[in-house]
Amino acid sequence: MLKSLHISNYALIDTLDITFQSGFSVITGETGAGKSIILGALGLLLGQRADIKAIKVGMSKCTVEATFDISDYGLHGFFDENELEYDANDCIIRRELYASGKSRAYINDSPVSLSMMKELGEQLIDVHSQHKNLLLNHEDFQLGVVDAIAHTKNQLNLYQQLFNKYKAVSQQLDELIEQVEKNRQDEDYIRFQWNEINQAGFQEDEEETLQEEADVLNHAEDIKSGLFKVDMLLNGDEAGLLAQLRECVQTIDSISDIYSPARQWGERIESCRIELEDLRHDLNSAMDNVDFNPNRLDYVNERLNLIYSLEKKHKVDTVKDLLALEDKYSQMLQSITNSDEEIEHLKKEKETCLQQVMQEARSLSDQRKAAIKVIEKQMKEYLIPLGMPNVRFAIQLEQEDEPSLSGIDHINFLFSANKNVPLQEVASIASGGEISRVMLSIKALIAGAMNLPTIIFDEIDTGVSGSIAEKMALMMQDMGKQNRQVISITHLPQIAAKGSVHYKVYKEDNEQETTSHIVRLNDKERVVEVANMLSGSVITEEALNNAKVLLGLKKEETL
Repeated sequence: MLKSLHISNYALIDTLDITFQSGFSVITGETGAGKSIILGALGLLLGQRADIKAIKVGMSKCTVEATFDISDYGLHGFFDENELEYDANDCIIRRELYASGKSRAYINDSPVSLSMMKELGEQLIDVHSQHKNLLLNHEDFQLGVVDAIAHTKNQLNLYQQLFNKYKAVSQQLDELIEQVEKNRQDEDYIRFQWNEINQAGFQEDEEETLQEEADVLNHAEDIKSGLFKVDMLLNGDEAGLLAQLRECVQTIDSISDIYSPARQWGERIESCRIELEDLRHDLNSAMDNVDFNPNRLDYVNERLNLIYSLEKKHKVDTVKDLLALEDKYSQMLQSITNSDEEIEHLKKEKETCLQQVMQEARSLSDQRKAAIKVIEKQMKEYLIPLGMPNVRFAIQLEQEDEPSLSGIDHINFLFSANKNVPLQEVASIASGGEISRVMLSIKALIAGAMNLPTIIFDEIDTGVSGSIAEKMALMMQDMGKQNRQVISITHLPQIAAKGSVHYKVYKEDNEQETTSHIVRLNDKERVVEVANMLSGSVITEEALNNAKVLLGLKKEETL
């Protein structure tokens, strides 16, 4: 239940604080006084799009905050799931809108996403505005009504999981068939590309190895000459470095008996000599292996040219990339070879999924059929007292061959208010007043089935007056007695008089600005307000007496 509402710096509102009661309440006020502004502010708490133009001129921020009693609505799980503090008696939802365009949402002072606020808000308040009457002709809305009465939520969730799996497998199958068909058309091309790379027999590091070998072959004489020179410096006659190191070792050895540090130095020089001897051996081996071989150079260059040409052709940079392409082409060829088996497997899986979907769809349809009988009966019971003694209301259900996200059922609401008029689609035959009564009856049905805490009707009484309006008020009054809060924004005195609590929205002007306000009326103020609704700006004694009658007071009673 909505306990209180705080609005600051929103549209024409400076600050508004109002408390609400359970049962049936009404809000009245002249056109343009600000009733729609209050609904717009509430819409922010339901996750609706925020417009910075709604911020009061000159202000940097607006705030809308509502406090709810949610103790009877089984929402503890929502708060646990989203790791939010749970306060059954004072659940606070707040939305802040900044002139910079930023918007922030809070549940019990914890920052939340707009989608989370919307999810909770939609379980707390249902706002029915005039434009929602247009939904009456939408099949999704009609099906939603049937599902609400049929309590199909769990069944529908299970069905939609199966349906989504069926669609995913179907898409996978279609994509595979399309890809295989394309691959088959390109099979000769793919096989040629694969053969070209495969027959080359590349190794991953081959390009670098061949490039290095080409450099050696192209500069064989220079390399051999350089190695020979180093060999001569190491071992050339008596001037060679190795010979001089041997002489050093001998000299050091000759003094090692009389000068002990020399022994260690001699060992180090000998170690260097041995390392250089080993190096010289490697250099000699290298000289033997380095020879200019024109045949080998031709082979290496041809091999490199092949690599370069294939890299350029396939627009890659390395042999590793070419090998990856080879693997890709191989997989495509393998896919073509194995495609029939894969397609057959997916076809069987799709058929199995379809059978499961249709089984659940038929079960869902059976639930809806049972609910339709209840809806048709209850709608007639609601509408007859609302001035339609000859009303007929029927729900046409037709089944489609192909399943959709909502099942296999096609729903259509049919209506006739008169004996001699055949049943037709409700939105195409009903007048504005009849549609208002049909929508109120549907809301009464849904409210009972879904146990909505708070319902706000914004001029649900459009197109009706007199005794019919009073009967609609009695219906809303009855809805408010079922552990539910019903608030009606109305221009009709017959409805305003039936509220247990009456609020009035009005505007005030001063030299600087116009502001909207809302107040709760006392009994005397209610008489004046209802009388004003009956007779206009000039309130007559007769209007005051009629207002007292509507409010259940005696004409002679003074307040």
